[in-house]
Amino acid sequence: MTCQTPRSDPGESLPDSSGRELQVAASQQYQGRAVGEPGLLARLVVEHADGSRQVVVSDGSWRVARGPWLSLPYRNDDGRDYIEGVDGRIAQRQQGWNRPGFDASSWQSPQVVGVHPAGVFRHLRSQQTRLAYRTVRPVTVTRLASGAVVADFGTIIPAVPQVRFAHGVSGRTIEMRAGYVRNADGTVSDSAHDNQKTDLSYQYIQHDGAQSFQAYTYEGFRYLQIDDPGEPLSASSIAAVVQHTDADPARAATFHSSDPTLDAVAELMRRSALYDSQEQFLDTPTREKGQFLGDSVDVSRALMAGSGDRALTARAIREFAESQRRYWPDGRMNAVYPNGDGKRDIPDYTEMFPGWVWEYYLNSGDRATLAATYPASAAIADYIRRYIDPATGLVTKLAGGSGAYQYGIIDWPNRYGYDTDTTARTTVNILAVDALRRTADQATALGRPKAEADALRADAAKVAEAVNDRLRRPDGRYTDGLKADGSQSAHASQIANAYAIAFGIAPEASVDTIADHLVSLKLQMGPMTANWLLTALHRAGRDDQVLARFTDRTSLGWANILARGGTFTWESWEAPDDGQSLSHGWGATALVDLQQDLLGLNVTGTAATTLRIRPPRDTELTHAEGTVWTQAGTVGVRWNTTAHGTEVKVDIPVNTTAEVEVPLAGGRAPKAGGAGPDGASAPRFEGVRNGYAIYTVGSGRSTFTPAA
Repeated sequence: MTCQTPRSDPGESLPDSSGRELQVAASQQYQGRAVGEPGLLARLVVEHADGSRQVVVSDGSWRVARGPWLSLPYRNDDGRDYIEGVDGRIAQRQQGWNRPGFDASSWQSPQVVGVHPAGVFRHLRSQQTRLAYRTVRPVTVTRLASGAVVADFGTIIPAVPQVRFAHGVSGRTIEMRAGYVRNADGTVSDSAHDNQKTDLSYQYIQHDGAQSFQAYTYEGFRYLQIDDPGEPLSASSIAAVVQHTDADPARAATFHSSDPTLDAVAELMRRSALYDSQEQFLDTPTREKGQFLGDSVDVSRALMAGSGDRALTARAIREFAESQRRYWPDGRMNAVYPNGDGKRDIPDYTEMFPGWVWEYYLNSGDRATLAATYPASAAIADYIRRYIDPATGLVTKLAGGSGAYQYGIIDWPNRYGYDTDTTARTTVNILAVDALRRTADQATALGRPKAEADALRADAAKVAEAVNDRLRRPDGRYTDGLKADGSQSAHASQIANAYAIAFGIAPEASVDTIADHLVSLKLQMGPMTANWLLTALHRAGRDDQVLARFTDRTSLGWANILARGGTFTWESWEAPDDGQSLSHGWGATALVDLQQDLLGLNVTGTAATTLRIRPPRDTELTHAEGTVWTQAGTVGVRWNTTAHGTEVKVDIPVNTTAEVEVPLAGGRAPKAGGAGPDGASAPRFEGVRNGYAIYTVGSGRSTFTPAA
């Protein structure tokens, strides 16, 4: 086992069966571990080829020494990473510390706390995830007039920089800095505004001769500047080791369409979600690496859709359930966990949990995780119920949060005018309805008593009714909530109205009116929540506007990130102007909407046992094709629309049934054909619904061509 940080890396030696020494490096981390005292507790069981067995435990026989890292301050006051400075001379003296036979006689004895055995930790689980690494070279290397060298890696990456020097001079200090953007003179910006208030500098003290510097802790960056390296450096001398959760590359989603901007947006979201997934889901790979609940829901959805990963989501769901057991007997959950913050919540993040669990179960079929975390969802439902005001039927002053998060974060960081002077907030109430409904779905799937699920659905229906009775204006639009005196807010935000359609609250008769309001506002929801605007537009039959929001390069949105040179989804649409994060994965969650609404693929049955494939109509998009990995296997969809109608081709994995909906052409159903690998019959025509011809197909390839 090896694990180091710039701050603490004692190499601890222990004897093996031959009398030689083995070495282990220990570390202290703030993110990814719940608050507690740092230390190393180890029990290693070694089974040798000759059949002998050896048990080694951490005790006073170990030896420790500080590594070559310099004592430097935090990079910022948030993420708890340290500025990395390495003394290559010490590293040279310690070379081979992690190999048998290293002489550690001059090292110190450790401070030992307690004695073995320490008992059995039955509440712990084995590591469910691992990281993947790859080395990349810069796409360009530029030497500035000052002698500094600037490497551009082409996109923002979560990585550690690596520089190889051929002619080092002992004692010479090399100053380096990573960054997100360059200044007009070509140097890498080190301003707090451009780098999430984070010092991305590095120091390296050389020894004589050939050597390499490699940082240990990853950060997000695009550029690396090496000041006065003392020798020529090229792309072969500079690299970055990129890391992310170990998602199977064979499961990566693909997407190509008639709109190049849409294709670029799809790749932006897929890559951003993957890069924002490390040992845990991240806030950002630079400023703060904490696993926030709201961020995790967003990034998890995109990671499942874009990379086919399930393991990190399962792990995160269980970790947040553990935060409830640790801190919140009233049913809340930590806003960020596990990390060193201790007890900390955001009410509407807690409300998101049951829906997240249900979506994970629908995609994975993981009944064990559903069962293990159902008590957490049930506790959330009870937490919500306690704040339903009997006088209004609305969730009011849902306890939790502090400062700007009290009673609910709503959106972040820009709320686009949402009326926060409300005590019964529309967004909080609609999320409450969803939490109750999805908890009921979980109860049904687990075979719990029918009365339990019925009660949850009944309470959800009552809150939904109260939302429609008390939070709508006469014109059908939703206000931002009720004030303390019972009066309605005068503001009708985009997020309140998008939620109403997206979560199935708005009456059908009001949907067109609300959708017109949503379209008139373009995009006034942050990257954290904007996917629900797309869901609402799709459910209102406005796929043309779904496409517009994805591809409008001139106003807020994903295409505008690309137009402004972004290569990673942002914390806010205004991030370059406001100094917000340029590497926030939560904006990637809309990849799900792109696949569902514009490619046309929806998972409808647990573990993809059933699918629905329905290409969009009435958009400027004329062609789309892609693949999405599901629990049943990879699904392929290809559609092409011409003046004669829409041609559709689908590839369905075994043990899966798909409902394929093909737009009618001139009122006529298409010609259908295809057979599965077992010689199954052709697609079965089920009838016509809402201008689509409906077919049921099994595994294999099926094709639908416009009737002549």
